[in-house]
Amino acid sequence: MATVPATIEELKQQTVADHPGSIHAQVDEVTAKRTKDQKPYLEIQLRDATAGFPLRVWSDHPSFGFCSELRAGDFIEIEGDFMVSPAFGLEARNWNARFLTAAEKADLLAGPPDIRKRQSIDYSSVESLTQSIRDPRLRELSLLFLREFGDRLRRAAGARSYHHARRGGLVEHIAQMMRAGDAIAAVYTGLNRDLLLAGILFHDSGKLWENCFPKESFIMAHDFRAELVGHVSMGVELVNRLWQRLKEGEEFSSWNVLSPDSDLVRLHLLHLVVSHHGEKEFGSPIEPKTPEAMTLHLIDNLDAKLEMMSSAYQLGRRLGPEIIERVRPLPTNLVTALASLTQEADEKIEREG
Repeated sequence: MATVPATIEELKQQTVADHPGSIHAQVDEVTAKRTKDQKPYLEIQLRDATAGFPLRVWSDHPSFGFCSELRAGDFIEIEGDFMVSPAFGLEARNWNARFLTAAEKADLLAGPPDIRKRQSIDYSSVESLTQSIRDPRLRELSLLFLREFGDRLRRAAGARSYHHARRGGLVEHIAQMMRAGDAIAAVYTGLNRDLLLAGILFHDSGKLWENCFPKESFIMAHDFRAELVGHVSMGVELVNRLWQRLKEGEEFSSWNVLSPDSDLVRLHLLHLVVSHHGEKEFGSPIEPKTPEAMTLHLIDNLDAKLEMMSSAYQLGRRLGPEIIERVRPLPTNLVTALASLTQEADEKIEREG
């Protein structure tokens, strides 16, 4: 009976040597190389929805001929024994390869069931929190953005590397930030919750072009426009373009009586977009100058750093039982986090209390 394919990330986390299994992945790049003895071999960069790894194919391998014909964008299965070595990371042994069927390709692009479910929940959270924005201008602007670009948002990554660097990662990042912003606004009641939530939704909107995956690929292309102006500038342009669309609608004239003034609302939203990196040396044209801008920057930084730490705990190299080697851009080695009080211990305290 055929085994269910594992994700690349799952295989990277397994500790059993020569673990039998299979993966479905897309070919990112095929590079012809030579050993020190000048023997030819191939290095094939494979990717799925979770991670990537290089598959080395030696010239005497039975699948060398098949792999020599592979091109970037092909979808294949690798079945064999997998292990993780300190020197080379994830490796495959005694393996064979074949092309995926159309159905297998579609299933792979949809992502693993757990990630698919999590990102569906996250996108629903984004929609729900957007609907809860009370200021009609910010709410309608945000809903227009989701209607126009929701599909692209679902495919975008939070970054090319470091954090949420996967298909749909931007939805995860934005949803968690919006939940955090909603909770913080309930504590710091002086914050403009509507502006904060809208700012979070739009802060990385330029990444819908800078870090977006095609509909049928895990290979993230480099966008010419994003290379020229960057995601912050593109976010500003998007907000202004959608705002102009709202101004052409019948409702906008009735909003002219609202306070604060509509154009002031737009300018404050733009400030959140342009200042979210916090400092000019990190790419912000301007530093945060309002409570909402500072809050957004700190939430953004917190969510990114915690995501990096979570990934390092799962995939980082262990220097000892409790110590994980530094993963850049984190500033130092990590130490295993303190576990929460177990339910059994909690119940014992209640019984004895």
